[in-house]
Amino acid sequence: MTTRKYFGTDGIRGLANTHPMTAEVALKLGMATALQFRRGEHRHRVVIGKDTRLSGYMIEPALMSGFVSMGMDVVLVGPMPTPAVAMLTRSLRADIGVMISASHNQFEDNGIKLFGPDGYKLSDAVEAKIEARMESDLSAHLASADALGRARRLDDANGRYTEYVKQTFPRGLRLDGLKVAIDCANGAAYKVAPEVFWELGAEIIPIGVTPNGTNINKGCGSTDLVTLQEATTIAGADIGLALDGDADRLIVCDENGRVIDGDQIMALITNDWHKAGRLKGGGVVSTVMSNLGLENYLNSLGLDLKRTPVGDRYVAEVMRAASYNLGGEQSGHLIFDDYATTGDGLIAALQVLVVLVTSGKPASEICDMFEPLPQLLKNVRFNGGSPLENSDVKAAIADAESKLGKSGRVLIRKSGTEPLIRVMAEGEDLAVVEALVDGICETISKQV
Repeated sequence: MTTRKYFGTDGIRGLANTHPMTAEVALKLGMATALQFRRGEHRHRVVIGKDTRLSGYMIEPALMSGFVSMGMDVVLVGPMPTPAVAMLTRSLRADIGVMISASHNQFEDNGIKLFGPDGYKLSDAVEAKIEARMESDLSAHLASADALGRARRLDDANGRYTEYVKQTFPRGLRLDGLKVAIDCANGAAYKVAPEVFWELGAEIIPIGVTPNGTNINKGCGSTDLVTLQEATTIAGADIGLALDGDADRLIVCDENGRVIDGDQIMALITNDWHKAGRLKGGGVVSTVMSNLGLENYLNSLGLDLKRTPVGDRYVAEVMRAASYNLGGEQSGHLIFDDYATTGDGLIAALQVLVVLVTSGKPASEICDMFEPLPQLLKNVRFNGGSPLENSDVKAAIADAESKLGKSGRVLIRKSGTEPLIRVMAEGEDLAVVEALVDGICETISKQV
């Protein structure tokens, strides 16, 4: 794949107010994206949402100016989950959707994710075209003074998304008598998430619902679960639900505070849908990061696990191409093609709660679907160069693969959103896995 200047595995991301996450780049991105999707004589429209980061106040108006300057009307929805932007893009018949968020990252970072008129994230090919336009002279394509776009705010965006999410929950089912701890990460779902579960009848223990611009994902959310685990057990909640900053992923903890990751959630819902005859495609789509235990569990049900590169948009692309209706990532991105075009933490939570309510069993029992193989992931920071091309690093990787054999695997990849090399291994013996990962990390560290 050709090296791209702006886009990574999930849009554009970086430290706020430094390249590429600057107002200047956002302006050019808005202009280039508008030009890419300007077609026909209709009045063009873009939906722009954001999470609660302070830098959203800088990125949002810059993007808006770019789109308006190219003659595209802008609909601003304010802080809303990423999947809500995808849904509203389709609902409003918009030509493009934009989400300003760095997902699970701390507030210092920000990012921009783009959706096509169908609500799906853009392909690598389309992103490459937008990058090329960003590097070109866009002044010749500016709208005339009387053809500039207009901007307006959509006041009922929260209500629209709340109803959309609730429609994925069976009509005859309620959450009465259920105590749910919900951690919104001080992020995009801080308003809508508690409303959804309360309206369905649950008793809510809200966490991370007081954003101030700098506390998103700080000591809360799907990447920092201690607060949720403590709140769940102390309050005697039936289940704990953790979203990330833009609410497109979900991690669960049971009533005892034990963490349930995306692989276990996928196994739970796959089993439920498979028994109900709802599962399509003969299996599930996930990434190379999913545990071998999940794959073995699915195989025991006569189902396949189809793997993709890391990134929920790659999962979505394979799901569409092969007609699967369930897929996701170990990190908690769960995609339900019957309902949504991208990962949706709230829809995923409701699917888990369906099983919890209908089974009448505790979360600790229903969420323990398979025994995961010992898996370890460590990150090594690097500053340019290609350490993975080093002969010593290659030898360390080959040695690890040989020692694990067919009962395990090694996965080394560069992060698409941060200057990190991710080193992952899994196998039957945790001590062996730890030694191999540490050895590879140490060898890489000597090269950076």
